Amino acid sequence: MDNTQLVAFQGEPGAYSELAALEYFGPGIQTLPCPTFDALFEAVSAQRCQLGIAPIENSLAGSIHRNYDLMLRFENLHIVGEYHLRVQHCLLALPGAKLENIVRVHSHPQALAQCEANLNRLGLQREAEADTAGSARLLRERGDLQAAALASRRAAEVYGLQIMLENLEDNPANFTRFVALALTPAHVDDPESGDYKTSIVFSLQNRPGALFKALSVFALRDIDLTKLESRPIPGKPWEYLFYVDFAGHAASRNCSRALDHLGELAPFLRILGSYPRHRWQ
Repeated sequence: MDNTQLVAFQGEPGAYSELAALEYFGPGIQTLPCPTFDALFEAVSAQRCQLGIAPIENSLAGSIHRNYDLMLRFENLHIVGEYHLRVQHCLLALPGAKLENIVRVHSHPQALAQCEANLNRLGLQREAEADTAGSARLLRERGDLQAAALASRRAAEVYGLQIMLENLEDNPANFTRFVALALTPAHVDDPESGDYKTSIVFSLQNRPGALFKALSVFALRDIDLTKLESRPIPGKPWEYLFYVDFAGHAASRNCSRALDHLGELAPFLRILGSYPRHRWQ
């Protein structure tokens, strides 16, 4: 019986999300490409795969708001892990192509923007595509020896391309944080020991000092908040949901008391997951 885990990701084979899945879960998994983030969440929710991995924020471009909204929509899914992927853009070309003959580069607009200074130095024209791995696939299909793609080293392996240049990103501090998704919460034997992070979402009544009071439940207990994000509530103009990540496990004594206190203030509160914290440095 094959017990290989199937992990869903958004994008085409060779995408950075697939690379994150392989680095986080290990090379023994099978990956399931999904055309959209909605399809990714649906695949895990409908049990067409065991796990999913979704980008939640980039250190340069900021949050991926769509995935915050989807975490709220798919109530049966839990965050069970996180992984920070160092994004390293490679200039890929067809076998036999020469760097001096490359005149244009294809990639996702965000990847092109993150490599702007180096692309200017190389004098390359930019062609925007739907995603990085897709640009590598198109390059392979078109057979254009004067074109290149900005994508991952993984994409070069998948599509049989040569790596002309590596680390073309202008800012080396380029990381994307991914969250792992599953139907069952992450299991821990002792929530008091270990390095954990918890993600929650809650709403508040629109009253003076409401957010201050909500965040104070963590400050009073010396709980470190690692992320705060607000998102509009659909159908309720100028009302917001607050997404918070904090250090610690929801079942630990200190964090449990903070959440009980927050529950007294928040009309809506949901724990998205408690999971091992990934230290990227």
